[in-house]
Amino acid sequence: MTEVTRLFDFPYYQLEHKPNKSALVTKYDGKWTPMSTKEYLEKANAVSRALLKMGVQKNDKIAVISSTNRTEWNIMDIGILQTGAQNIPIYPTICAEDYEYVLNHSESIYCFVSDEEVLEKVRKIQDKTKLKEVYSFNTINGCKHYSELFELGKDEINQPEVEARKDAVKPEDLATIIYTSGTTGRPKGVMLSHWNITSNVLDSTPRVPLPPTGETRVLSFLPICHIFERVLIYVYQYAGTSIYFAEALDKIGDNAKEIKPNLMSVVPRLLEKVFDKIMLKGEELSGIKKGLFFWAVGLGEQWEPYGKNGAWYEFKLKIANKLIFSKWREALGGELGTMVSGSAALQPRLARVFGAAGMQVMEGYGLTETSPVVSVGMYKDKHYKIGTVGKPIDNVEVKIAEDGEILIKGPNVMMGYYKDPEMTAEVMTGDYFHTGDKGEIDEDGFLKITGRKKEMFKTSGGKYIIPTLLENDLKQSLFIEQVMVVGEGEKMPCALIQPNFEFVRDWIELKGHNVGNTEQEISTSEIVIERIQKEVDKYNKKFGKWEQIKRFELTPEAWTIEEGHLTPTMKMKRSVIREKYDALYEKIYRS
Repeated sequence: MTEVTRLFDFPYYQLEHKPNKSALVTKYDGKWTPMSTKEYLEKANAVSRALLKMGVQKNDKIAVISSTNRTEWNIMDIGILQTGAQNIPIYPTICAEDYEYVLNHSESIYCFVSDEEVLEKVRKIQDKTKLKEVYSFNTINGCKHYSELFELGKDEINQPEVEARKDAVKPEDLATIIYTSGTTGRPKGVMLSHWNITSNVLDSTPRVPLPPTGETRVLSFLPICHIFERVLIYVYQYAGTSIYFAEALDKIGDNAKEIKPNLMSVVPRLLEKVFDKIMLKGEELSGIKKGLFFWAVGLGEQWEPYGKNGAWYEFKLKIANKLIFSKWREALGGELGTMVSGSAALQPRLARVFGAAGMQVMEGYGLTETSPVVSVGMYKDKHYKIGTVGKPIDNVEVKIAEDGEILIKGPNVMMGYYKDPEMTAEVMTGDYFHTGDKGEIDEDGFLKITGRKKEMFKTSGGKYIIPTLLENDLKQSLFIEQVMVVGEGEKMPCALIQPNFEFVRDWIELKGHNVGNTEQEISTSEIVIERIQKEVDKYNKKFGKWEQIKRFELTPEAWTIEEGHLTPTMKMKRSVIREKYDALYEKIYRS
């Protein structure tokens, strides 16, 4: 095989050019268990043979729902796609009603789940769907195990039929429907063809800093049902790297120490949490150790790429690296050189500090509708600039409309929204996709995101407010976990703030304040409110008087995916948060 044009071509390319004994590695019963490229494809072909015997036709839809990334997901992905059917990945954290909607809207006929928790949600609504059967990756009483497909597909007599199905799949054929987690309303089904995603993988690969020789280990933990991580998985397969699937979000640190990854993808929220934990540890130090720690952090906050700060700064940075930053790297395995960040804006401060610590964060930009990569930073060839999302990748054209909206044209632009030609027409002008984001391209060709078109609002005085600019600055405070700026049509911008309860508890203890320990007590404590007011005042100074946060209220609980405050990629669901805290909103503006 010489050319990769469809998604299932990637593992075959790997087998031919860079076969790997540890292509996919998942931890079972406390032990990392590798699967070779050869076995991966043997299992995927057995799945394809089984699906044909089960009557799966071209363009049938098969849903896969997994709580964690794992080897089984990838076997099913290739096994499904080879038959000409489509893989419908579903976010595990959405509610049973949304499962019902996605399964029915996509007309899925089979469903593969990872564990009991997911199975329970599917069982609740299964009789209201067209599902013929549900299989699980874990062994669960009363549920068929997915290994039954290996047994059914063991006989290779129908492999020629599988080959015929593969040959019949064209690059422009539909590969998957990804239901966007949507910050408003029902999820939209984004139709992506084999070539939409494959072209994006091929055009993104040159930007990924993979070592040219030796085994490269990557740690995968962002949801594989999201196109960002899924494209990276194909990139890694194309490059022949070993992909280790993290056990869970809270095990990332432990898993990183065990496998020593060279590369991993992150979302800004995760980096913020990692940084907050590091800062908490710094606060616990005393004397000269504490002084050195905060000296190093202060130095990191001034970091510029390519040695722009001069020789004296670089000399001091070497000392900081030896004394402080080397310990940060050790906590993540010691060999992590690059992190790829996507899904939301990254605070420049974090890019600087982690860059100074020798773990560069390459920020990228894209949407599900663009398969997803539009642009991404790269340290070599001076393709990296803090505060930007890099330069557009090859074959993808970025145009800034008159009103500042970012428009995208290229082979990565979706086929459309499934069963929704009207909505598709709304976001397309000819071949250009309207992103809904605002941005600008600087004199060096770097793309900078300046806000979300729909999230900008006007106060009653006619002043424009860009909430994300204020929110990203306020989230730099260790006291603030999440913040949502409000005030559309009101006389002034204000904010709903979720305190960083973990940090605030430590601060209360350190200061000896007489404040309760519950989230309710913390969020109504005058001492805490006064302290957070100081943080708001500090960050307000950077903004014009009309933009500054005049009042805020603290929410009495953490904002989570499970409770519906956040999407699975940890973006705020603004309408949900606004509705949940309507009483606090009214208190801000009406009391």
